[in-house]
Amino acid sequence: MFLLQAPQVRDLEPFTAMPEALRRRERSAWADANRAGAITDSFLEGPVFDGAGNLYVTDIPWGRILRIDPAGNWTLVAEYDGEPNGMKFLDAGTLLIADYKNGFVRLDVASGKVSPYLERRNSERFKGVNDLVFDAEGNLYFTDQGQSGLHDSSGRLYRLRPNGQLDLLLANVPSPNGVALSPDGRVLYLAVTRGNCVWRVPLLPDGSVAKVGQFFTSYGPSGPDGLAVDANGRLLVANPGLGYVWVLNHRAEPELVLRGPAGASTTNLAFGGEGGRTVFVTDSTHGQILRAHLDAPGLPLARGLAASR
Repeated sequence: MFLLQAPQVRDLEPFTAMPEALRRRERSAWADANRAGAITDSFLEGPVFDGAGNLYVTDIPWGRILRIDPAGNWTLVAEYDGEPNGMKFLDAGTLLIADYKNGFVRLDVASGKVSPYLERRNSERFKGVNDLVFDAEGNLYFTDQGQSGLHDSSGRLYRLRPNGQLDLLLANVPSPNGVALSPDGRVLYLAVTRGNCVWRVPLLPDGSVAKVGQFFTSYGPSGPDGLAVDANGRLLVANPGLGYVWVLNHRAEPELVLRGPAGASTTNLAFGGEGGRTVFVTDSTHGQILRAHLDAPGLPLARGLAASR
């Protein structure tokens, strides 16, 4: 990669770490399959803020949803038989969760009750749903990653319309992961983890996609994961294999690199804090939340009330 100007490099600062009382230092089926059997006391993902400034995160191996208040205090909201990953709000009190084991489930954050939302497509189980984003019309875009990669480029990108129609947009992705929309909603950015890149997916007026291309290319042992877009249209890319967050301009040039501590796995990110100008990043290796204050707020996230089932 040739850059006319080197990006600024800044360190992510610690915000809060999972309390010891919540860490589970024991073997899990998820870690056996995804962490070579290593004892994994937590693996944080799916950060999203509610209207009161609380940050919700998932803990994949233990099927937990946790809430972190603005002061950094942690509360267990729900624990169930699942492997939750990305999540977004359906409405002010309901989270929609992409769950590897169960498809989509919803969570009533007040009661902690978890219930099915979308378990199967035409009676067939998903490969393993990963992340999601709503557009302004209530369409839900989500990735079905499973264990796909360069050896098996069968990962999928779907759109669930508010009327319940499920459209398969892409079926050839080597490990589709995070998703985010451009400010005008006409382009979807798709993290392709095992391909170590981000795809640009134009969304056409007739509901189809065309001229899908590779927007950004990374490197290292594990590629792009979570994505977010700021109000200036810059794409933020969490890159766990490097412990970085790339901040990319419209030409996919890194303007800023946010660097985690040694050994960090920067899996996903969400904007919050005063004015929405702070990006909060899950460091899954250490069970902590990192943050950095930026010069532009995050793009407001649409909710999926129209898509409730």
